[in-house]
Amino acid sequence: MQLPDAEQLLERLAAAIRPDLQPDTCLVGIHTGGVWVARRLHALLGLSTPLGSVHVAFYRDDYKTKGLAAGVRPSELSFDVEDSHIVLVDDVLYTGRTIRAAMNEIFDYGRPTSIRLAALVDRGERQLPICPQYVGAMLTVARDQVVQLRRDEATGRLRLELLAREGGR
Repeated sequence: MQLPDAEQLLERLAAAIRPDLQPDTCLVGIHTGGVWVARRLHALLGLSTPLGSVHVAFYRDDYKTKGLAAGVRPSELSFDVEDSHIVLVDDVLYTGRTIRAAMNEIFDYGRPTSIRLAALVDRGERQLPICPQYVGAMLTVARDQVVQLRRDEATGRLRLELLAREGGR
């Protein structure tokens, strides 16, 4: 399967978000890939509002069975969440469980006026009633495969990769 160019998807996503921006719109990326996408969108959209990030490890519904991943850091929301307009940014949207966890964490900081969802890639097969408002591309991917976003450390350029799911699950 030929995956779309992540850089082109970023441009498409920025174009879709731009008409709906409010003066107080803040982007919040989900660690890790969503933060990479949010940083790039923040620059493409020329936003002056702070950029936030959430690390959802403690909010995941599988926390008790999977444990805590290495390198978990605190979330960074350096703006007043109360009454703000938030665009939550993820790299690859799949079941919707990570989005649910991210929204739970955001609400621990306050009650935003709105949360809209932007995903670079939506691979479908939701397990929860989560629907993105902005999508770079919709992909159909076999259940035994994972779409993963990679970032070139030297250039910051993003690319998508298709990998076999660990353990074949």
